[in-house]
Amino acid sequence: MSKRVVVGLSGGVDSSVTAHLLLEQGYEVIGMFMRNWVDDSVIISEECPWVEDSNDALAVAEKLGIPFHVIDLSEQYKERIVDYMFREYEKGRTPNPDILCNREVKFDIFLKAALKLKADYVATGHYVQKETIIKDGKEVHRLLAGADPNKDQSYFLCQLNQEQLGRALFPIGHLQKPEVRAIAKEADLITAEKKDSQGLCFIGKVRLPDFLQQQLSPKKGEIRELTSDATNFANFALNGDQQFATKREELEFLTQPYDYTPTDGKLVGEHNGAHYYTIGQRKGLGVGGTPEPLFVIEKDTDANVIYTGQGENHPGLLRKGLFVPNEEVHWVREDLALNVGESKRYMSRIRYRQPLEGAEIFCEPDGLYVIFDNYQKGIAPGQFVAWYDDNELIGSGEIA
Repeated sequence: MSKRVVVGLSGGVDSSVTAHLLLEQGYEVIGMFMRNWVDDSVIISEECPWVEDSNDALAVAEKLGIPFHVIDLSEQYKERIVDYMFREYEKGRTPNPDILCNREVKFDIFLKAALKLKADYVATGHYVQKETIIKDGKEVHRLLAGADPNKDQSYFLCQLNQEQLGRALFPIGHLQKPEVRAIAKEADLITAEKKDSQGLCFIGKVRLPDFLQQQLSPKKGEIRELTSDATNFANFALNGDQQFATKREELEFLTQPYDYTPTDGKLVGEHNGAHYYTIGQRKGLGVGGTPEPLFVIEKDTDANVIYTGQGENHPGLLRKGLFVPNEEVHWVREDLALNVGESKRYMSRIRYRQPLEGAEIFCEPDGLYVIFDNYQKGIAPGQFVAWYDDNELIGSGEIA
């Protein structure tokens, strides 16, 4: 008897080919479209994207001859993702809704809905690979990078656990994007030439300030510019002569965010709310006339002040390390979790598409200290750091 798989049909080419390949492999396939967003007022588009996507998903299901369901998860999506985004931005943090969407929606709520249909697995069009090994008599699922380096989406799945991975299939992870489109064209699928979706998970391209203004009111505040020699970038200036009493003291020093006061720097402009901006942001400041572009290097949502600096190599944008508190540490490979006092070198990234960077991870009683070989630009609280061993994603954590 063939295994039953529920495919998250999004109306895009990747999920369409996912369903097609599973059918070819002999699975019993059911298509399910998730309707997660119903407010089109903040979307940068004339069309209503979820309606178009739903129609395309239905057309693919009909072409493939598979059952098709629409599931409305808008209430849960708002509660778990949208409200989370508002809370994080209000605190001055930079959330990653796509990572949470995979953990909380696609591989939790959606997975549970699939299990009610007696599914053995759920499948998505993510460019990742899974390998299952036996270790100490137990199945261990390895989350591997997608074969297409330009499309690898393992970072977005960095919060999945072993149970979720055990129920997941990623049929296109071993393919290159052009191969996926070629398969769709050969199968005469309506999505073969469809552009990839962009923007927030299930919402699309949005104007972030417009989106956030639904709950976070505009509030005039100062934009201040910090010169690179007038600020307290102590860890940027760190050299080999610096002495520390303990390793812990050094780790805390290297991961401590820079501190500013509302009077630091010079006043160069005005903004409508510090919570609308993210660290490392260049566009949208509305301040010109500087030799180099201004970047957001820090924000204070309590004082409603944005601190900026000229150029992408301003020392305020650069940090050597970051800290992940215990409650935010997640090991995809639980069997490889570090114990207190241990450290290990991994390749790491703090954002999607960032090239992997060498780092040493130290496990201390309060959490993990990630110290990079090279300075990192725009480390922001609320982002996720993920660490890899070769092409396997080992763990991740939300940055403090």
